[in-house]
Amino acid sequence: MAKELPQPPAGHCFHCLQPLPANGGYTVTVGDAPRQVCCYGCQAVAQTIEQQGLRHFYQFRDTSNPLQIPLLPEELQQLEAYDQHELQQQFTQTEADGQRSTTLSVEGMTCAACAWLIEQQLQRLAGVSGARVNATTERVSISWEPDKVKLSTLLQEIAGLGYRALPFQAATQEQDFKRRRRYFVRRIGIAGLATMQVMMIAIALYFGMVDELDDNLRQFFWWISLLFATPVLLYSAQPFYLSALRSIQARQLNMDVPVSLALLSAYGASAYATVINHGEVYFESVSMFTFLLLVGRYLELLAKQRAVATAANLVKLLPATAQREIANGEYESVAVNQLLVNDVVQVLAGQTLPADGELLTNEAEINESMLTGESLPVLHQQGDRVLAGTLNQSQPIRVRVAAIQQGTVMAQIAALQDQALANKPKLAERAEHLANQFVQQLLILAAGTFLVWSFIDPSEAFWVTLAVLVATCPCALALAAPTAVTGVIHRLNRYGVVLRTTDSIETLRDVKTIVVDKTGTLTSGQFSIAHSSYPDDDATQADALAVALERHSEHPLAVPFKSMNVLHPAQLSAVQVHTGAGISALWHGPEGNQQVRIGAPRFIADWHPQLAYAEADANVVLATETQILAYYVVRDSIRADAASTLAALRAQNFDIIMLTGDKQSNADAIATELGITRVVAECLPSDKLAFVQQQQRQGPVLMIGDGINDGPVLAQADVSMTFGQAADLARQAADVVAMRNDFAAVGHLLSATAKSRRILKQNISWALLYNLGIIPIAVLGWVTPYIAAIGMSLSSLLVLANSLRLYRQPKETSATTR
Repeated sequence: MAKELPQPPAGHCFHCLQPLPANGGYTVTVGDAPRQVCCYGCQAVAQTIEQQGLRHFYQFRDTSNPLQIPLLPEELQQLEAYDQHELQQQFTQTEADGQRSTTLSVEGMTCAACAWLIEQQLQRLAGVSGARVNATTERVSISWEPDKVKLSTLLQEIAGLGYRALPFQAATQEQDFKRRRRYFVRRIGIAGLATMQVMMIAIALYFGMVDELDDNLRQFFWWISLLFATPVLLYSAQPFYLSALRSIQARQLNMDVPVSLALLSAYGASAYATVINHGEVYFESVSMFTFLLLVGRYLELLAKQRAVATAANLVKLLPATAQREIANGEYESVAVNQLLVNDVVQVLAGQTLPADGELLTNEAEINESMLTGESLPVLHQQGDRVLAGTLNQSQPIRVRVAAIQQGTVMAQIAALQDQALANKPKLAERAEHLANQFVQQLLILAAGTFLVWSFIDPSEAFWVTLAVLVATCPCALALAAPTAVTGVIHRLNRYGVVLRTTDSIETLRDVKTIVVDKTGTLTSGQFSIAHSSYPDDDATQADALAVALERHSEHPLAVPFKSMNVLHPAQLSAVQVHTGAGISALWHGPEGNQQVRIGAPRFIADWHPQLAYAEADANVVLATETQILAYYVVRDSIRADAASTLAALRAQNFDIIMLTGDKQSNADAIATELGITRVVAECLPSDKLAFVQQQQRQGPVLMIGDGINDGPVLAQADVSMTFGQAADLARQAADVVAMRNDFAAVGHLLSATAKSRRILKQNISWALLYNLGIIPIAVLGWVTPYIAAIGMSLSSLLVLANSLRLYRQPKETSATTR
């Protein structure tokens, strides 16, 4: 190979063809021979070209004009374009610690071994903090430090393993699936047509229908079978060879290695028997085996498409263009990916919002059903946050862009699903590891079988070994876990439930205690001021002060204050938000500067410890250091589905505990109505955290909450759940997000994960039972290659069909027996 590479003139760099330095420069091995290069940069690039299998760059370049030759192959130049910051904004997210994360779509993965190989290759790179691969969806979720490693380097590493990885774009996913479906349909069609023809001949030969014919005619039938089986082997079975070659190149065997060996061996031996007119032929096994495997892969592809369609359909709702405001109140049409934060866009009635932003129009009716499942439009006021992908229903509106592309809530939902698909429950990881190990043991077993049968019956040694390779291929075991995990994610998406991590599937099995926040969780979160009283009879001044203070809070109890009709809010400074307690500030009032507080009664009690509340039910109090200014009774209604869901959970012997920061009397009233017997009220965030930690000593805990003060306890719980309308901190800390904001999602979560665990165990048990049971039968020579091909394919299809049960429309409407 070294002689095929054009050599530069003596004393010139092998890569850039410029003169070498006086010390001779550096050395790099290309084409199994050392090459002299002028600098470290040329050495690094040449080494990358060699590692990526792009040696043709040196073979075919024109060295007659060194100043006009490219210094990088076109393949590497294309990958380096993904390092551009403007381009990365379209498909990457920036984490709080400065790391970047994205989802890559990988072509060529066929089983768990491929996923394991890519994970290991990426995780060994400096600067990569996490890499999770899902073989079912063929995606890689990766996080990296941009100052230590470039995205193009990660893409090149994957390319070096023989796979093609590019940033995942949901908008083009449907086209990609169509292309891949055509890829399989063509190969299935060829294999199916050939199999029918070869099987007709094989049946005639097997059942003695041509015994009275001479040997020449029998050999003629063999040649006809060879003619039909050849395109199956060379064209239809091509995906298996490519996958096997990649795994061998990476020194990590996958299940396509024994498949390829079996196909090539059966075809080769049959072709040899045809030429010499002696022996046995198994062209029908080659054709049938290929056909059944391709059908299994095709059905697996369809299952993948159904699993990932939900999030992809969300992203496809975004419009391609937006109307951006320019000078003099005019608008220009621009691509959505060209919008910037603080741009102002116009959205006409009936159009979809292109980005998250702040509503500038007085009010707007927005249909948010694609995010929440609620079909009725939501009335938003000026200053409210509106979301990309929602539908403007009433009138033309103006929106100031606050988040674009990967920063939108819609993109975050899709990212949550990608994250869940990339993660694997521990049982699934064990199954994938077992499948990887099984391939190696299978090859050893096949070699031993051939050796033993060479002594017993040399004429049958090859065919028995071939049956062992085919029958014991762990295809079903490789499909067992990823199809079940993808199925439960698809099932939960139907309910608007998004998993952040699939570890929750396993953990929920042992959960007996469910701790539930009250405000915004058991109640609807739609607060209103039911009653108010003012000890100094100055309601106007007190309300103006309350409005000014509560504008700084994101707590649900602050919402009704923000909509109060106040002409002149009070002037404040030094505003501080005390999480789980209230707000304090310096009030510039008519009597001078005063410290003022609004919040829970216990927060005010620091200033007024002997206070006897005039309003016993008041849960928000406004006061200065010297006097109480106002009592407010802020209430909301119980969720319509809370009572039925909690009743179903109690029927399953779950221990339900209400944990809230509200007053004991308010908490007891809600608990009595819902049938909750254990109530812990008037808790600070630290109190909630300590309580959950105490409960975890007795077993795993499922925590459900939605407020800012629930963030720490949601992170502490073994499994945590929140809602789409929850505070950002709660959504970031939770393992599960119910986008439709219905409490019944708790029951759906428990029933769906319980069913997925049963199906996952059934899949693994069946796959192991089949593989371990078929081994002695195949080794003893009781299975022909033809029967082995059918058995292996049927075992894979059985596992796939079992997992597809998770895709059926669920009948249950609440929690079901685990």
